[in-house]
Amino acid sequence: MLRIIVFAAIAALCAGGCTTRAVRNVDNQPVVTTGHPATMADVERAIMRAGQGLGWVMTQVKPGVMTGRLELRSHIAVVEITYDTRTFSIRYKDSTNLDYANGNIHKNYNGWIDNLEREIRANLLRT
Repeated sequence: MLRIIVFAAIAALCAGGCTTRAVRNVDNQPVVTTGHPATMADVERAIMRAGQGLGWVMTQVKPGVMTGRLELRSHIAVVEITYDTRTFSIRYKDSTNLDYANGNIHKNYNGWIDNLEREIRANLLRT
């Protein structure tokens, strides 16, 4: 019985200290604007402004594809953002010092993606 209690305590400690979560990707979210249908330039500007406002370095790869790179201390996250006038997606591309393995990553990464998605939406509504 004592072995079971000790095993359960160790398992609980290990699970409680876990700092990784499943990578959150944003897939095919609708582009919502007020007043007029979005143009590609509107969506591009909204994504650029959102990322830059949060400290991401945004780079246009080609029409409809952008990369975002966030560096915080020794941590680096890189995402690929695809978009058109109807939808946008944010997908994990690479990272450094974020414990990425088997589709899991440091828990802070998902918060950064949530913030980026929220800011893109807010900037789209301002177009």
